[in-house]
Amino acid sequence: MAYELENRLVIGVASSALFDLSESDAFFQEHGEDAYRIYQDEHIDIRLEPGVAFPFVRRLLALNDLRPGDPLVEVIILSKNDPNTGLRVMRSIAAHHLPMTRAAFTRGRSPHEYIPAFSMSLFLSASENDVRAAIDTGYPAGQVLPSAMNDDEDGGALRVAFDFDGVVGDDESEKVFQGTGGLAAFQNHEVMHRGEPVGPGPLKQLLVDLNMIQHLERERMKVDKSYQPRLQISLVTARNAPAHERAVFTLMSWGVGVDDAFFLGGVEKAKVLKVMKPHLFFDDQAGHLMSAAEYAASVHVPYGISNEAKIKVGVEDSVPRHEVSGPDLRTSPPDSERITNDNDR
Repeated sequence: MAYELENRLVIGVASSALFDLSESDAFFQEHGEDAYRIYQDEHIDIRLEPGVAFPFVRRLLALNDLRPGDPLVEVIILSKNDPNTGLRVMRSIAAHHLPMTRAAFTRGRSPHEYIPAFSMSLFLSASENDVRAAIDTGYPAGQVLPSAMNDDEDGGALRVAFDFDGVVGDDESEKVFQGTGGLAAFQNHEVMHRGEPVGPGPLKQLLVDLNMIQHLERERMKVDKSYQPRLQISLVTARNAPAHERAVFTLMSWGVGVDDAFFLGGVEKAKVLKVMKPHLFFDDQAGHLMSAAEYAASVHVPYGISNEAKIKVGVEDSVPRHEVSGPDLRTSPPDSERITNDNDR
């Protein structure tokens, strides 16, 4: 019988998001593709070190004990490596004791077209081009950005934070805000439509799937009074009253919820994220991610009107992470200065 991926949370992750590939990328840049293949073969048993998305993936997979024998979570490598150079990735996964066994290697072609084949509700990559291609096709994706955050090893609890407009919801309201009427028009629009849900954004299904896991946690708590929830979902949005009502109503109409909601009304999101320390924070706007990168593993969702100008907020996965100085991402080189090979090494 075929292994079914429905009724699970399925995440696709590029090797550039899961591991720190700065050393490999530097070698590729200096020596080229043929030498790179030999290099990876010679280093096949040298474990790659964790990258930005590693703590998120590790903690997410640990939640599979909520449904023994029928995993809640599948994390699948979705990479532009070829199968040969992908061997080191798979051996590193095994060396880190991550229960990941499935992979797709597409040898230089963007792998995003396989997102629906695997019923994925999220694709994570450090490649801006791959993520934009996925979003433009209507698939859920995010670009992991260089982050100064260190995982705190606090017993395995997973913290995930979402912006609302352009991430969980669509950008309908953002279009009003960025129009000629500005904030006043936005607030009036949201009050007028507060009883109407916002349309789904690219990561709505991810929120739905995370809520499925939280439902099982609540069921576990009923039979095991000592069980402590290990998944915390937060909403961190620039909305404030009265526009907050529509965001709350939208989640209610979808049958989903969050543990915490921060309606900041222009207060810098980094102030909240510094306390929260989410393992992933999803936002569609560059400015919020620039200030958040010191405190949160940040993910850019290049969706909607805020990204129509192709704002450059990060670096390609082919640029070594150690070449990025601190959390200020504005120093990213233009595409013409990037390494031409855009593989997921």
